[in-house]
Amino acid sequence: MVTNISAKPLPGPKNLFGLKNIRNISTEGFLKFLSENWQEYGDIFQVQVGPKKLVMVIHPDYVRHVTMTNSDNYLKLESYDGVRKYVVGDGIITSEGELWRRQRRLMAPYYTPRGVQEFSEIMLRDTLAMTERWEQLAADHAQVEMFDEMALVTASIILKAIFSTESNDEILEIKEYVETMIAYASSSMNNPFTLPDWLPTESNKAFWKAHDRVHSYINEVLDNRFAMDESNYPNDLLSKLITSKDAETGERMSRDLLRDEALTNFFAGYETSARTMSHIWYALALNPDVKAKLHQELDRELGDEAPTLDDLKRLPYTLRVVKEALRLYPPAPMYAKDVVDDDVIDGYHIEKGSVMMLLPYFTHRHPDFWPDPLRFDPDRHAPEADKERHAQAYHPFGSGQRICLGNQFSLLETHIMLAVLAKRFDPRFVPGYEAAFKFGGLLVIENGLPMILEHR
Repeated sequence: MVTNISAKPLPGPKNLFGLKNIRNISTEGFLKFLSENWQEYGDIFQVQVGPKKLVMVIHPDYVRHVTMTNSDNYLKLESYDGVRKYVVGDGIITSEGELWRRQRRLMAPYYTPRGVQEFSEIMLRDTLAMTERWEQLAADHAQVEMFDEMALVTASIILKAIFSTESNDEILEIKEYVETMIAYASSSMNNPFTLPDWLPTESNKAFWKAHDRVHSYINEVLDNRFAMDESNYPNDLLSKLITSKDAETGERMSRDLLRDEALTNFFAGYETSARTMSHIWYALALNPDVKAKLHQELDRELGDEAPTLDDLKRLPYTLRVVKEALRLYPPAPMYAKDVVDDDVIDGYHIEKGSVMMLLPYFTHRHPDFWPDPLRFDPDRHAPEADKERHAQAYHPFGSGQRICLGNQFSLLETHIMLAVLAKRFDPRFVPGYEAAFKFGGLLVIENGLPMILEHR
């Protein structure tokens, strides 16, 4: 336990039981509320919301303390109960301790830059299939909802990568059911007045229907896989996880953990990438100079051909566009850590039982680390600029040993999707469009992203 009688209390809005905070968040939105309090109180401040004390962490030094220097004191405990119970079970996102270390050892080899390249053909094939749909839509100058378009591709990619799923009907069904599960978990975590999940309400019935169907699908895939000789397994992530043995114990993953990790990979692997791609199209439509530079690189390096894996090395600006979208519009704009014991950060007392809220959305807009922070500038991610920057000033995938295992998969996927689609199409805003961003576990464009598809 850290004891320091001279530690300062955290600044922040003070009101009885946080009732005024709750009212302000509900009326003006969490994004505006946090922006105003960051301006008033600085890079670390506390917000009480009912019985919870939330510590908002923005400065990269504080991010490093929580995720690296004293990471054993900041764990994924009660704050993740909703996701744990309703979506992913004990998958690698929510597990802790020895279970997490064992799962990380088993899974890490498949998520290295070299490991994820095995899935590049799926990524390329499914994105090219999207271009066939878009050809006619662009010829008709059709309006599309861009997140839905991107989610169709990323859901297909991740289900094929995990399960070798080829049925479009199954892909769409599982995608929609998992979306129901995610929405239910988010509601249960954010609403202190949620009714018990066993009551026969419409939302409860919809959730359990989705839960049971998704679990039934995964169990059916597992049954079929275990009935096969291992020599006949398809080359997908599930096969790799089934056959992997822990280097320390020689044990394989249990059936329950295989199910939980499959759910975790789908949960983490499709919506965040779809959000990232949507944010890229949004940023390009706002920044024609960046779009022109992107098009120049694609035309120069690819000509009339679709990119191969080797071609990506010659598309550095394309990848920088992806990274800049992740800076300005991180799909996961905040993530939580539960405080195990009292601590001190920069002279401030951090109370046991409070919840640290790390806020990459604001860290990525910190003027001390990002000059002209609201400008969309992919060249911020040139190699020389990356070397000079504080390592925790940029953490769209988290930081420290708990950095998202799928970050290389996501970067490869979005690099390929952007290269293929931006080579041939130029989506534009519908007239009069203005985005309304909603800040939560995911950064969502609340009023959607309707765009008109055009050929270049």
